[in-house]
Amino acid sequence: MKQITLQLETLTCPSCIASIEGLLNRTKGVYDSKVLFNSSKAKMSIDEEILTSEAVKNKIENLGYKVLKIK
Repeated sequence: MKQITLQLETLTCPSCIASIEGLLNRTKGVYDSKVLFNSSKAKMSIDEEILTSEAVKNKIENLGYKVLKIK
């Protein structure tokens, strides 16, 4: 397991959080995900045998949210 944090472009509403959290909860290989509204970050653990941090970034960007940085 690898812990990652994605810095997102500023989130503007609670439905943004719900959309991203829903996606992460449905994504195989993502565990313990949490989206933080005030800091516009998504924190999670990923199983790198199933999924990469770049794949998570692409999934979030396909929803329409820009990922500024992966840490």
